[in-house]
Amino acid sequence: MTTSYVVTGGGRGIGRAVVERLLADGGAVVAIELDAAALAWIDGHPAGPRVMAVTGDAADEGAAERAADLAESAGTLAGWVNNAAVFRDASVHTASTRDMIELIATNLNAPVVGCATAIRRFLAAGTPGAVVNVTSHQARRAVPGCTPYVTAKAGIEGLTRALAVEYGPSGIRVNAVAPGSVATERYEAFLASLDAGTAAQVEHEMGRLHPLGRVATAQEVADVVAYLLSDGAAFVTGATVPVDGGRSVLARDPEAHEPPGDPRG
Repeated sequence: MTTSYVVTGGGRGIGRAVVERLLADGGAVVAIELDAAALAWIDGHPAGPRVMAVTGDAADEGAAERAADLAESAGTLAGWVNNAAVFRDASVHTASTRDMIELIATNLNAPVVGCATAIRRFLAAGTPGAVVNVTSHQARRAVPGCTPYVTAKAGIEGLTRALAVEYGPSGIRVNAVAPGSVATERYEAFLASLDAGTAAQVEHEMGRLHPLGRVATAQEVADVVAYLLSDGAAFVTGATVPVDGGRSVLARDPEAHEPPGDPRG
């Protein structure tokens, strides 16, 4: 029997890399993406009917339910990856309280909806399942000016632990991965917008933030997500796994607040 998965924010970056990895492992995958254009690559994909798309907001329960229905029509729903996120800087001294709360909700609502949808489906089917939430190194180590993002990602890690405890007895595992900076399309576009010298300096500074000397590839994050969804991680739950090249354990983090639009994982 085919196993199926749902990946939110599956059109680009880490989300797309997760979709491709799960397809390569033989699963069927539904990608939820707000931007329909980001899903154009699905048409004509070699995986054929094993890769499906839902255009919509991952925080919308209707979109999540449609994705779950599609996944269950393709096989046994085995995993759900909450990857969708919005990068938007704000500080409490310049933004209104209302705006801050709304920005926090932007990144917290979708994982709550995704977790709830997945767990309800696992329970209804009487099957085990796994959820992986994509957080960030910022959940533990804040970057100035990013309060809403930091707060939401920390909340997602708390959600991960709470659900792991509550639903472990039902065979449902809930884990998280916390990337550092990742060479996504957004990151590459930012570098391309700079002159060669500045781009080289940015890459040098980003390398200094990670003890391994570089930013991650999206595929490297996807590999860890796939592991946490797999039977190989059958006794792993409630964990947040750093996929950050050692950034979160580096004693020095020279990154300073920069204008909105700069790539930070």
